[in-house]
Parts: sequence; structure tokens; C-alpha cells
Amino acid sequence: MATSEIKKQLIEIGPGFWNIRGHFKKLAGLVDIETQMSIIRLKNGNFIIIDTIPIDQGLKIEIDELTSYGDRIEAVLATHPFHTLAFPAFYQLYPKPPYYGTPRHLRKLTDIKWFGNLIDLQIREKWEPDIEMRIPAGAEFIAPEPEKSNHFVSVFVYHGPSHTLHVDDTIMYSPNPSFLLKVAGYKHGSMIFQPAIKNHGLYPTADAPYHFRDWMRKILNDWNFDNICCAHMGIKIGGAKQQVQDMLNKAEPLFQKLSEKNQKHNPQGDLKVKQKHDDKEEQHDGMNISGNECG
Repeated sequence: MATSEIKKQLIEIGPGFWNIRGHFKKLAGLVDIETQMSIIRLKNGNFIIIDTIPIDQGLKIEIDELTSYGDRIEAVLATHPFHTLAFPAFYQLYPKPPYYGTPRHLRKLTDIKWFGNLIDLQIREKWEPDIEMRIPAGAEFIAPEPEKSNHFVSVFVYHGPSHTLHVDDTIMYSPNPSFLLKVAGYKHGSMIFQPAIKNHGLYPTADAPYHFRDWMRKILNDWNFDNICCAHMGIKIGGAKQQVQDMLNKAEPLFQKLSEKNQKHNPQGDLKVKQKHDDKEEQHDGMNISGNECG
């Protein structure tokens, strides 16, 4: 296939910011909740890769054309603990740039030579002011449990020149949900917090829901984003900040409910307790189990 015949997969969201959609199918392949990868051009002309997806011939050509065959990739960042599946293959294609990941990436993907951990503030600030990175408050990032379902936290990445926010599972946007997703309650153009927020996504303390809410308020105050790229299930170009603000305001009763429930079941404010939901104790999975990935 000639280069000119290959369908373009890089979506230019704004100046210096590209997003690429990937497939991630659930329910025996009937539902595609998607996953994502973003490419950011720094002021020095180099590029930062945010997350990875499987790379086919056409996408490889596009990335190579943009980054001088990978020579101008300054770093590859893994921003969600459970988005791991495409990193080994991407590393084989582009082994030269330094890779930085979440604590779980460093524990699980030991064949990759990791240069640093995104828990380190100095690393998250390494490319400022081109891009800014923050980790949500009120939730576990180092070792989220249970691994099967607690995929709430991801590193938020903001690119000022394009007014774009890259976020994985924490916020979900469905621009055009499939029939089955509509049956599950997803509406056209809807934006929600990842469902784990309602149970074990946040710490089981009375303060945690408000710590997260206040962290979100600061994000909205500090970052002038207009676009948002969500791993699941799409991108919103224009008007994203107002929709995130509306979503946060709408969640206020939920924060109060979670706080009251946590105060009742965990008055001492322990961060590690067995949580009860619908009168059933949640049994936490083991660490770094294969099959718990979501991208």
C-alpha cells in the first residue's frame, strides 16, 4: 500500500497536539470502549508520547514522518497504571527514547528500561511549561486495589499551547455511544467520572471525596483547556472545560454521600480497610495480575 493510500490516524486536536484512537473491546468483543495515545510537540521541536496503542503500518509511517523516524521522540510516558498492553511492542519499535511510567508499569513491565517514575514530582515537572502533569488527590496511585476494577486514577497531562487535556480513565466521554452502551446508560455527548468513584476509586475516608473534588477545582482554575482527550471513549474539541465543570458540580451530592458512608464505616480514617458495598465485602485482587488491564 502506498503512503498516500494509508488512512491517516493522527487527529490534530490543536497546535502541537495529536491524538490517536485505539480499540479496546469488552463483552466478548461486542463493545469497544476505545483507548488512546497522544503526541505532543515541545517548543524545542522534539516530541513526547503519552500512552501507547498497537501500531500498524500506516500509523508507524505517520509517527515516523512526524518524529524523524523516532529520533525526535524525547520521552515516552505511561500515565495510567492499567494501560500496559501496547508498551512492549512500542518499545521494540522505539527503544531509544527514555520511558517513564507509573509505579505499576515499573513493577510489571520489567523488560522495558524505565528511566523514571511519574510519582516523582521532579519528573512530572521535567517538561514544564510545555506540558504540566498532576496526579489526583484522594485516591491511590501507587497500588490501586482491587486491580480488576479500580482503574480510577491516571496522571492528567495538560498542553497549554493547544489548550488540550489528556486524561485516561478518571474522566470518560462518549461522543457517539454504541447501542449496547446506550442500553448501559451512556448518552450522546455525555461526560462522567469513571464508575469506580462510586465505590473503591477514592480512599475510604470521609475527607477523600472532598480532597478529590478540591483537586479538580484547582485543575479547572489553573488549566485553560478547551479540548479533552479521554481514553474511554472519545475526544471533545471545544467546550470541554465547561462540561467538566458541570460534571463536577453535578457530582456534589455523590461526594457528600461517599463522605458520610466512609465516616460511618471507617471513623478512624484508615486508608486500607475492607470496603462494604451493597452489604458485600470487596476482596482485593493480587498485585500486577495479567488480565486486569484496560488499555
